[in-house]
Amino acid sequence: MSANHFYRGRRAASIENAQVRVTVLQEGGHIAEIFDKRTGVNPLWTPVWPSIEPSTYDRARHALYGDAVDATLLAGIMGHNLCLDIFGAPSAAEAAAGMPAHGEASTAAFHLQVSTGSLMMQAHLLLANLRFERRITLEDTAIRVHESVINLGGTDRPIGWTEHVTLGPPFLKKGVTEFRASATRSKVLDGVFGTADYLESGAEFDWPHAPHKNGGSADLRVYTDAPASSAFTSHLMDPAETHAFVTAFDPESRHCIGYIWRREDFPWLGIWEENCSRTQPPWNGETLSRGLEFGVSPIAESRRQMIDRGRLFDTPTFRWIPALSHVDVEYCILSGVADRIPESLQWPA
Repeated sequence: MSANHFYRGRRAASIENAQVRVTVLQEGGHIAEIFDKRTGVNPLWTPVWPSIEPSTYDRARHALYGDAVDATLLAGIMGHNLCLDIFGAPSAAEAAAGMPAHGEASTAAFHLQVSTGSLMMQAHLLLANLRFERRITLEDTAIRVHESVINLGGTDRPIGWTEHVTLGPPFLKKGVTEFRASATRSKVLDGVFGTADYLESGAEFDWPHAPHKNGGSADLRVYTDAPASSAFTSHLMDPAETHAFVTAFDPESRHCIGYIWRREDFPWLGIWEENCSRTQPPWNGETLSRGLEFGVSPIAESRRQMIDRGRLFDTPTFRWIPALSHVDVEYCILSGVADRIPESLQWPA
């Protein structure tokens, strides 16, 4: 399909085959849609609020998106967005310089080029002095993704780099949707994440049983059926395995989606849960979502916090990128019909 079309009012490009359609937004580069033609389901999250191009955001005119540092991001967020070169909030100085939450990539203007069975996207992150490139290729039910981050500066530097995948309705259902992951040691976020936190702050545990703040544990393999809830947990992917994975399954539609990647590229998985708990704009107590955020950092935090933390479970919490060099990663998205959730994923041949 042509790169010159619209998806939910946003400039976008799509590629498709007989099984699946993938749609990417021009501004922010979000993978907004992974539509499975057999189940008729796009498992990725589409916010309930109107989506606009980040370049059109104006704080005075767009109070709908709140007045926090993440307002620009929330105005255009959809599906799977990229956090680069931070995973979390900018410092006050960075925000004053124009750095949005989770870095520039999620609000940058991308050049999109579509060819048969593949989509190439590129953006120059001016403040970070990085160039980002992503190539998406369809192979039957497998969606192969190759990404490069190029350091245009003359200094070695630490970066955050997280694939911020978020699932939502109709795929995500309370008490129904199931999850599996190659996770091992895990930790609940220290402090307060949201207004309806139900896990024990700062608790360390083994996947998937997270300590409940009122005793007992919560099984993270099934989405909660609580009226409202909020949580963030960090998970070290199995160091004994070459590849890491996370997968989600809706038994009602029989739709399954999974991500698999080289564990050395992204050793961490963050799971965030927003279940009708955030009442401030633009959330307004109406959002049901679960984030499956795999990357080089376990926790969404500022650049200073990321560097000061350094390691968790004896594993680095950021990645170094040398001067005038590039880092390449690959991951694969598997979409399809299943009778039950797979207990593991294998890298497709």
